[in-house]
Amino acid sequence: MKRQCPMSFLLSIILLAAIPLTGQNMAPLSWKFRTGDSLEWAMPVYDDSGWKPIQSGTAWEKQGYIGYDGYAWYRATVHIPSSIRKRAEKEGGFLLRPGRIDDADVAYFNGGEIGRTGSLPPDYAGMWDTPREYFIPVHMVRWDGPNVIAIRVYDAGGDGGLWGMPSEFAVRGYADQVKVAVRLPEKNHVVRGLRAFDLSVAISNDGEDAFKGKIELDVKTDFGDPLPSLSKSLALGKKGSKTVTFRMKNLKPGFYNAIARYKTASYSKEHRFAFGVDPEKIVSPPDPPSDFQAYWDRARRELAAVDPRFRVIRVDSLCDEDRNVYLVEMRSLQNALIRGWYAAPNRPGRFPAILHVQGYSSVMKPEYLDRGDFASLCLNVRGHGNSTDNVNPGFPGYLLYQLADPEFYIYRGAYMDCLRGLDFLFSRPEVDTTRVAVEGQSQGGALSFATAALAPDRVHACIPGVPFLSDFPDYFKVASWPGNEVTQWVETTPGMTWERAFHTLSYIDIKNLAGWVKAPVLMTVGLMDVTCPPHINFAAYNQLSVPREAVIYPYSGHSVPPENWGLRMAWLRKRFGLNPEIR
Repeated sequence: MKRQCPMSFLLSIILLAAIPLTGQNMAPLSWKFRTGDSLEWAMPVYDDSGWKPIQSGTAWEKQGYIGYDGYAWYRATVHIPSSIRKRAEKEGGFLLRPGRIDDADVAYFNGGEIGRTGSLPPDYAGMWDTPREYFIPVHMVRWDGPNVIAIRVYDAGGDGGLWGMPSEFAVRGYADQVKVAVRLPEKNHVVRGLRAFDLSVAISNDGEDAFKGKIELDVKTDFGDPLPSLSKSLALGKKGSKTVTFRMKNLKPGFYNAIARYKTASYSKEHRFAFGVDPEKIVSPPDPPSDFQAYWDRARRELAAVDPRFRVIRVDSLCDEDRNVYLVEMRSLQNALIRGWYAAPNRPGRFPAILHVQGYSSVMKPEYLDRGDFASLCLNVRGHGNSTDNVNPGFPGYLLYQLADPEFYIYRGAYMDCLRGLDFLFSRPEVDTTRVAVEGQSQGGALSFATAALAPDRVHACIPGVPFLSDFPDYFKVASWPGNEVTQWVETTPGMTWERAFHTLSYIDIKNLAGWVKAPVLMTVGLMDVTCPPHINFAAYNQLSVPREAVIYPYSGHSVPPENWGLRMAWLRKRFGLNPEIR
């Protein structure tokens, strides 16, 4: 989105006020930015002339603030003419849509709070993948004068700030008057086997104003390389809709990020989307070090030499007539104490089992345990949840812990923790050891791949979601995190080089492990995932030589729709000979 200076933004609003407004009563915002934290920065009288301009829709790390975590503020000034007051009062006020914000935020208008998403420290809870929408009542507006929007942001790690969507400020009711949508040959936006295909852009106008402008289509590869821009003129009548088609030709296998934009002289509406072309043909060959097999053979021998000392503690308050629930303790590689939660059906028999492994920095809790036909173990790998007694590097920093030494790198231990979790399941008399699955999302997706690869005869189904830790050389090109953390570490650690970093990471790269998997795989992908982009998901997926299936959500980021869990469980139940309709 082209950024306006404050004066041009003021001019556009004044010009719009001289003509019938309605759907044109909205505009992009021109933001200023500062790291740090002071509640004074929410106030309209504060002088922000020394702040630097910044774009929304893109994390601050990609705009010069590499490696910065913590508090930062965004400010923008809008001039609202009194000529639109009646319309605003009729609609009830204005809407601020700043986009997604990584991680948590509080928004202010003229110094008054208008909403918050997530929680700031000390009770931090991030909601980085949630689009924001904040309401501004008419009584807060300063008519014919400057109005200050301020957003206080806290980022705990990785990318930070306003990302993924353009920011908009509009009279409520007019923000969605013009809608932009796209259609591709497949509903999941993944095109296979076509040298050319049509990409259609549909524009609809629910209001009483006519528009005359053009549709622009900007497409980039997921590596950021732009394709030639495309555009077509389009006049749009009131209560009308039209569709234009762009012919896409000879695109290479891979993933593409796109913006379809309807633009007039004074109004712009965007629709961001992504699509894939023949992802199974992406070429990203394995690059394991020469001693890859020996490295993992040695790790498994070291794990086998550690007495697991399983301790199972029944938690009466969590048990019921359907299942028994236990806190489980065990010793893993390097004698690290790890814990998890275990549940088994409260009836005689032998049951299939699921090993649930966790996302980065998340905590496995007993409420995540399965009911019904499965025994299940929710495992907290070292440095997570209640498994921090002996290894606790914290976040951020977990990914970097002992990165200089492959023998002691954090993920060597974490992968062995998952194998120890399998050891526990296989020790249980109620577990049917011919039907054991592993599943997880993000880091849990990587742990699922690794567990199935390193214990191929013990895992009978693998269900990774948006998997992490894959194809690192390309990963650091298509996503700003975790590459920004590694970049800072390499540049500030004496004796470290990129060659050494990539050497260690190649041992735990699931792309290099995927060829060892013997179990069928169901993988979930979000096409708009900027944390674990689909390119790295398919880099591992394409090395599989087992039955495999990818479920792709075209508008999902790193969080996939809730119904995905039911789909995954139905797939697993069918594979294990259970009624797929029972959850």
